[in-house]
Amino acid sequence: MGSGSLGSTTSPDGGRRFSRRWMLGAGAATVLTTGLTACGSGGDSGGAGGALTALVYGDDAAKVQQAAVERFNASKAAKNTGGTVGLEKVPGSEYPAKLRTAMGSPNAPDVFFNWGGGSIKAYQEAGQLVDLTDVIEGDPVLKDGFLPSVLDAGALGGRRYGIPMRGMQPVILFYNKAVFAEHKLQPPTTWDQLLDTNAKLKKAGITPFALGGADIWPELMWLEYLVDRIGGPEVFARIQNGDSAGWGDPSVLKAAETVRDLVDAGAFGKGFNSVSYVNGGAPAVFAQGKAAMHLMGSWEYSTQLGKFPDFAKKHLGWAAFPEFDGGTGDVRNVVGNPTNYWSVNARTRNKDAAIAFLKDCASQAYAKDLVANGDIPTTSNAAELLKSAPNPEFAAFQYEMVEQAPAFTLSWDQAVDPSVQTPMLTEINKLFVGQSTPSRFVSALKELK
Repeated sequence: MGSGSLGSTTSPDGGRRFSRRWMLGAGAATVLTTGLTACGSGGDSGGAGGALTALVYGDDAAKVQQAAVERFNASKAAKNTGGTVGLEKVPGSEYPAKLRTAMGSPNAPDVFFNWGGGSIKAYQEAGQLVDLTDVIEGDPVLKDGFLPSVLDAGALGGRRYGIPMRGMQPVILFYNKAVFAEHKLQPPTTWDQLLDTNAKLKKAGITPFALGGADIWPELMWLEYLVDRIGGPEVFARIQNGDSAGWGDPSVLKAAETVRDLVDAGAFGKGFNSVSYVNGGAPAVFAQGKAAMHLMGSWEYSTQLGKFPDFAKKHLGWAAFPEFDGGTGDVRNVVGNPTNYWSVNARTRNKDAAIAFLKDCASQAYAKDLVANGDIPTTSNAAELLKSAPNPEFAAFQYEMVEQAPAFTLSWDQAVDPSVQTPMLTEINKLFVGQSTPSRFVSALKELK
């Protein structure tokens, strides 16, 4: 989650990409006191007309879910299961708190939008979610309809509680093709190559990497990838599943030491802690050639297209995060925002109808609607649809990146318990700015409960 990243810029697909980063990870947003009205049939009272209620984050992309509701309600599946669905849209900034209120009320939603990981952990522990693991495994449409790494990314303790329902947003290493061509450089594929590229750019007077350190969450992306590349996805999976001792894994310390080495080597320049992504500072530094690379979510493309269209069209390049020499993580692994998910309330009075509705997310019609909205579907049938994306080449790169990934680690601040999110981000920033050492960083994280 982009902590504090509530600023926005309109993307070509009509979405709001700065807030998209926040939207995909708002599981620990500030608690609001407003209640949710007329929501759901999850209790005994039922919704209007007996319809099930699907609660969704009410942004521009909700039109995809609205179309899915209309398709389902007119389908044989709705008739066969005796259920229809009504979509209730909640304004984005209010969504997490209103979901919490609704889930504790007699009129809880039957199906609801979420971010997987930490955003649903409390509901899972309270027995409020339908465990979809066996349902998915026993249904070819659900089992084969989505990229496996994305299905797994929304799981808790190896059990699946969500069906992918929006686009993917992996973290990608972007680079300035003009700067690289001028200095005869290639995107690094190994960590040694990255360090060599860093040294050459520094010698040329160019900051190697743009970094919006004022927002902190861009710093998080470096640790996410380093821990994965050094120790594999199992390291953070242990932490995500509630074992804070997992922070003591040697790969976490090694990643922290590597970050400090990068900072000390001038990889991010001297003033990165005062540069913000949200207000456009980091994208501008990158687009103007003052920094040669930028590790950022896939929304960086639409951000650049909106702010610096010539740069986006002519000089913006992209690559995978490099392999770490001696590490055990697969170079194909991805971190970031796998997608959003639909989960089913255990109190729904028509589980069959709810699950039948979820199947629409695997349909070609649903995937086409996502592509038309500028998103990259997580469905296994999406590859042939990407030619109609705003940038087919970039869309294909993202899709293949996720399709081939053995593991897709959910952004740490979305995956951990909401109570851990802010202190974790604080410790990450202290590490980057030199207010903490790698060993103190590890010790502080191990204390988080």
